[in-house]
Amino acid sequence: MSTAVALGRDHRLVGVALAGVRVLDAASETEITRAWEHLDDDVGMVILSADAADALRSSLADRPDILTVELP
Repeated sequence: MSTAVALGRDHRLVGVALAGVRVLDAASETEITRAWEHLDDDVGMVILSADAADALRSSLADRPDILTVELP
C-alpha cells in the first residue's frame, strides 16, 4: 500500500497532518531536494508547497511512480 507525504513549509500542511499525512518540513532548496531524493519506497503521493514545487520542477518527471499535487 502506498503512503502520502507533504513536503515543504506552508501553514496549510498542518491540515494534511491532521488527516494522518506525514509532513516533511523543508524550507531551503537543499532541504527540499534532499527530502525528495530520500523518500521512502512506499510513497505514492507527495503534496508540495509552492516553494517545494518550484525547487523540484525539473526533477518531478524523474519519479513517474509518484503522484505530485501542488498547493496553489
